Amino acid sequence: MNMRPDLLTDHGLTRPRSLTLAQLSRGAQWRLDLSHPAESTVMIWITKGQGRATIRGIRRGIGVHNLLFIPRGCLMSLWPGPQGFGQAVLLPSEAQAGLGLPGDPVHLRIRDVAAQAEFTALLEGMQREQQYARPFQDEALEAHARLMGIWMRRHMGVDDDMPARGAADRLVRAYAALIERDLLTARSVTDYAEELGVTPTHLTRSCREAAGCTAANLLTQARLHAARSLLARGDIAVQDVASHMGFSSAAYFTRFIRRHTGKNPSALRGASEATGPASVRPGRPSPLR
Repeated sequence: MNMRPDLLTDHGLTRPRSLTLAQLSRGAQWRLDLSHPAESTVMIWITKGQGRATIRGIRRGIGVHNLLFIPRGCLMSLWPGPQGFGQAVLLPSEAQAGLGLPGDPVHLRIRDVAAQAEFTALLEGMQREQQYARPFQDEALEAHARLMGIWMRRHMGVDDDMPARGAADRLVRAYAALIERDLLTARSVTDYAEELGVTPTHLTRSCREAAGCTAANLLTQARLHAARSLLARGDIAVQDVASHMGFSSAAYFTRFIRRHTGKNPSALRGASEATGPASVRPGRPSPLR
C-alpha cells in the first residue's frame, strides 16, 4: 500500500461549503486542538468568544470579528475557547488560484462595524444558497466565495496581524513548513534542526517563544493528528498506518497512540471514533494581542 500525504486532505470537496466550527471538527475537538496541516483551504470567521490559533507554528489570540484564512496543507490548530463560536468556509483546492486567494495564511482583526456587517452578509448569503437545491447553485456558491476573497484582499495590509516579529518566529515558521512537507516520515526534531542549521535546543527555545510549546510537542501533535485521522478512516489497517508513518514497529505505534489518547489504535478505527482526550497540548491560550 502506498500511503500518500494527500490521504490527509478532503477529496470530497467539489464546491465552497459553509459550516460551523463544531461541524468542522466533526464532533471530535482533537481535530482542531492538535496542530495539523489543514485538510482544505479554509476561511474561519469568529463570531463569539476568545481563544487562540497556532498558524504555521505561531500562536496568537483570536476573538470576535477575526478572520483566519488558512491554505490547504498549512500547519494549524484552533482553540475557540469555552464560549467560542464561529463559521468556516471550505474551499476546493483548485479554487485558491482561481479566486485569486493568497498562498500564505492571513489573520485579520476587523474593527470597522461596516466591514464586519459586510462579511457577515456575504457569509449568510452563502448559507442561504446552500440550504436549498436550486439551479446554478455551484456557480452561486463560487460567486459568494469570490466576493469573500475580494473582501479579504481589500483588508489585507490594513487589518492583518501576521507579522514576522523576529528571528524566533521566522525559524519556527520554517520548522512548521518542514513538518508540513515531511509529516508522514520518521524525521526527528534533531533531523529538522540540522536541516535548519540550528541546534535542537535553540529550535525548542524558539518554539517555546513563538508557539508556547516545545519543538517535539509541535511535531508530536501533527503526527498524532495524522495517525488519528488515518485510523478514523477505517479502511487502513493499523500496521499499515504505523509503517507508512515511519514507526519502527506496530508495537511502538500502539504505545504512542495509547500514551496520548488512552486507547489502543484499534479502538480509534472507523467512523464511530469521534471523541477522546489528546494529551499533547499546545499550552494555555495567550492573551489577545
